[in-house]
Amino acid sequence: MPGFLLHQGATVLCLHGGQAQATAPNPRVRVMGQMVVTQSAPHSVAGCPFTTPAGNPMPCVTAQWVTAATRVRVGGVPVLLQDSQAVCAPNGTGVSVVMTQTRVRGS
Repeated sequence: MPGFLLHQGATVLCLHGGQAQATAPNPRVRVMGQMVVTQSAPHSVAGCPFTTPAGNPMPCVTAQWVTAATRVRVGGVPVLLQDSQAVCAPNGTGVSVVMTQTRVRGS
């Protein structure tokens, strides 16, 4: 399914509302003036308020992408799309891509 490419300025949140940021966007390809993001590097998560039912804090720290584009690659690595899926560590929840650029699509 085609979707818009993720770029460095895309808004990505863990399911608890923590802000996820790309740790290593690809500097060679830009969309709307910002570097695109590939599947290989995880996102770091800040501000996750998640706590266990016992009240112990267990915030999302990183998000590793498990799905990406099947046909579009940058430097041999699949690019991330608006519908790409990730798993947060240490609690195993997902992320939500809230906003990204709307000019370039991939599949």
